Amino acid sequence: MKFYSTNNHSELFSFETAVMNGLAEDGGLYMPTEISTLEKDFIRDIEKYSFAEIAFHIAEKFIGNDIEPKILRSIINDAINFPAPLVPLRSPEYSVLELFHGTTLAFKDFGARFMARTMGHFVAGSNKELNILVATSGDTGSAVAYGFYDTPGINVSILYPKGKVSGIQEKQLTTLDKNITAIEIDGTFDDCQRLVKAAMTDIDLKEKNLSSANSINIARLIPQIFYYFEMYRQIPDKKKNNYISVPSGNLGNLTAGLIAKRMGLPITKFISSLNSNSVFAEYISSGEFIPRASIQTISNAMDVGNPSNLVRIAELYDNDINAIRSDIYSESFSDAKTKEAIAEIYKNNNYVIDPHGAVGYLGLRSFIEANEIKNYTGIILETAHPAKFKDVVEEAIGEEVTIPKRLAECLLKEKKAISLSSNYPDLKEHLLSK
Repeated sequence: MKFYSTNNHSELFSFETAVMNGLAEDGGLYMPTEISTLEKDFIRDIEKYSFAEIAFHIAEKFIGNDIEPKILRSIINDAINFPAPLVPLRSPEYSVLELFHGTTLAFKDFGARFMARTMGHFVAGSNKELNILVATSGDTGSAVAYGFYDTPGINVSILYPKGKVSGIQEKQLTTLDKNITAIEIDGTFDDCQRLVKAAMTDIDLKEKNLSSANSINIARLIPQIFYYFEMYRQIPDKKKNNYISVPSGNLGNLTAGLIAKRMGLPITKFISSLNSNSVFAEYISSGEFIPRASIQTISNAMDVGNPSNLVRIAELYDNDINAIRSDIYSESFSDAKTKEAIAEIYKNNNYVIDPHGAVGYLGLRSFIEANEIKNYTGIILETAHPAKFKDVVEEAIGEEVTIPKRLAECLLKEKKAISLSSNYPDLKEHLLSK
């Protein structure tokens, strides 16, 4: 399998090059030259396979010979060592795909752990030290930090927006040592993302051997495809139409689902559910992409005003907005509606959902009701444990949320972070001094 830059289709790269570069030198995102359709009998008989077997079958379609099958199986078994259960609700009869059972209690653990082990494998075969930059609006930072923690030959710098992540999220991403450095940026997530992209294409930093761990990195995107197939494996009635609601920010999670569909997964429609950062919904509606500064919300991992992975979605559909609309519906919802949804789900189901999952619930409900759809399977991707947003969730449901032990332990640790402005020269100076 070869990969190309979204800015240049003619030059091709290996999987290793795409992973280790993160972002193409021309500023584009890497895409596979082809997306293989999985065998019909594999999808038909998917219940026979374990999650790890499903993941390997998908991964080898993208990685090919760049990693030996035995090593790839080992990477997957080590990285994806936690479940993604599909939990039914009573009212309405939706299901929730819980993606928060990993180390940092967020769906980002799937991509971060797989990427860390993949990069670790490639670094071990070279004499180079790798310096990873990652921008985070919340959960990405902690997932990457824990995924790469103490990995030989790899240093990680995490850029996060000051005062715009939850207290628990900040503790998770600022309390590690060794090869992990947290950088508090006086700005928004979009500023953090802009700084990372600028550094990645700065020729003065080439000797620093920089790479990215955001969803712009293809090694983050591929493992997110795994759990869509694992989701389908658990659906009881596979004859119904499947409507999947994806809480969306930088659009990596949605892009992975669209690739899964392209590989043959029977998804009828994706609902891209947004908070007040409604740029993507406006794009779906008008066909015109107009990025703008992000707005802070209670579902902060989705606070993105210029989603990077939109270029990948455009590539998948040859920039045909009508084709995109045929597979994706998108709508945005306020914080007030999100809090109401958290309370409603708890009241009707005794199920505690986080703000991102609540936005997903709102999007699914809106689409199903507006189109008067009957006899369907509706699934919400629950991307983070509700305890990570304890204050908001407790206010909504009127009860205390239990904090898992591994989360409670990090709250007792001391914050360690470097403070920088959102001006690129300040970050560049910091990186050159390291």
